[in-house]
Amino acid sequence: MIIEHLSNGATSGHNDDHVAVFTGTGVTDIVVIDGGTSVAERDYIDAVQGDVAWFVHAFTAALGQVLAPGRSQQDCVSAAAGIVLEAFEHTTSADAAPPYAWPIAALTWLRIDEQGGATRASLYSLGDCKTLLYTPAHGCIDLDPFENPQDGVLQAEIARLRAAGITDSTQRREQMLPMLRARRAFQNTSPAPEILCLRPHGPFKPRVLSLDPGPAARFLIMTDGFYRLVDTYGLYSNIGLVEACLQRGLETMVGELRHHEAAAGDAGAHVVKAADDASAAMLRLD
Repeated sequence: MIIEHLSNGATSGHNDDHVAVFTGTGVTDIVVIDGGTSVAERDYIDAVQGDVAWFVHAFTAALGQVLAPGRSQQDCVSAAAGIVLEAFEHTTSADAAPPYAWPIAALTWLRIDEQGGATRASLYSLGDCKTLLYTPAHGCIDLDPFENPQDGVLQAEIARLRAAGITDSTQRREQMLPMLRARRAFQNTSPAPEILCLRPHGPFKPRVLSLDPGPAARFLIMTDGFYRLVDTYGLYSNIGLVEACLQRGLETMVGELRHHEAAAGDAGAHVVKAADDASAAMLRLD
């Protein structure tokens, strides 16, 4: 088993993504988290790295504490979220933070269980990270073809603002803040959250999948910032992206992404942000 991973911030010194790898006896856990960019007017928890970065790192640290043989992924996520919430409630400004300021994140967790000569892969997904499986026998498969219904709403609003002459990404985001804050508050108070959030009002509602990956399988797990190479800029197909990552490495691919974003600028952006944090993990099973 070979694991390559990276997490690259869209701006120097700031990154709301995180990748963590945990290894145990016969079990490997790969966790990719995409922190939702803050829509608050300030940070309430961590003024240095920011509330969102605090959240994703605190969650992965808590997850490492609760991992145990035989414990389900859902149980582990719930337990880790509880630890993070307790830490948040002990901060001095927790009570002052409105619901739209509570951090959220997309989470995809791939567990590889190798027991008795057999290999089993279990996928646990909250939010819009992307997981691709490549095998010599079946080519490339999107294991979690999730489409966020909110994307259509955002695209329509971006199109309206661009038609009104607002093409600068910073100005566009300011115009969209009321919508973004209402959405964030809703996500943080849902009775069945489909995103990793700070104060879940009920059990998380993940998308789960278990499969036998087969021989020579390759998994590519990535945040939507990295997946822009496919769905935003159209530079690669799914299989083309996996093959390029295998041949050229993740570092080279994120360099290509940043080069394209810099060249396109705001004029080429049909998203809220002209550039996004980008993270990915490549797993090669031999």
